[in-house]
Amino acid sequence: MKRAFLIIWMILVTSFTFAQKQFVLGDIYQIHSKILNEDRTLNIYTPEGYHPDSSKTYPVIYLLDGSANEDFIHVVGVVQFLTMIEAMPKSIIVGIANIDRRRDFTYPTTIQKDKKDYPTTGSSAQFIKFLGEELQPFIANKFKINSSKTIIGQSLGGLLATEILIKNGNLFNNYIIVSPSLWWDNESLLKNADTLINNQKLKQTNVFILTGEEGAVMKGDAKKLAELIPKTEDLKVSLELFEKENHLTILHNGLYQTLIKMYAKKK
Repeated sequence: MKRAFLIIWMILVTSFTFAQKQFVLGDIYQIHSKILNEDRTLNIYTPEGYHPDSSKTYPVIYLLDGSANEDFIHVVGVVQFLTMIEAMPKSIIVGIANIDRRRDFTYPTTIQKDKKDYPTTGSSAQFIKFLGEELQPFIANKFKINSSKTIIGQSLGGLLATEILIKNGNLFNNYIIVSPSLWWDNESLLKNADTLINNQKLKQTNVFILTGEEGAVMKGDAKKLAELIPKTEDLKVSLELFEKENHLTILHNGLYQTLIKMYAKKK
């Protein structure tokens, strides 16, 4: 009896073992950037039901710090859950994996100590050009997308997202700027920010600025940015302080709340 039971148990275990499948969250693409002179990795999530031959199109979320070991996995989880409860539309997520975020997310600094401590910094202009001239066309040609383009950036990524808004604001129509490192180069990005944004005449653009309890400088700079952005019918600005979050914890909860708010406005 015991022998028969053992044989049955071994058969069941063997069957379960052979029934294993991979749990796939997204696809990994490699694209070569002539602008950056390097190959870049993209982690891309397409929602349930997505089919390249369908006429249905989807919003795109561009995620800075989009490596698998950074923010890609948990941001996909937030978006998947919010689409499941119909708090936001199904969306494509483009996670841009990092090679050197200090190089890509910062503009040149006049601070000598920063130049010494972080010698590769200062190439954000090239990275922004890559986003607009290579990455966005690649996504448009490869996937079924609509006109909704959101960028998410935190910390130095938030600095980059702010620079894009100020200098090339039409690249995206939704900006989720989390704990931006606006202290970079003695806050020089904030100088003339209102004039530079106003001159672009942005259309139907939403800006969400988030910060946690991260010190007076971080909170103060976020407030300055929100105050500097011209408010018009086409340019909406929201500033929110998450008092229970810090620099390490704000992105997940902040993004959850912000996406709900962003799409509630569009209903």
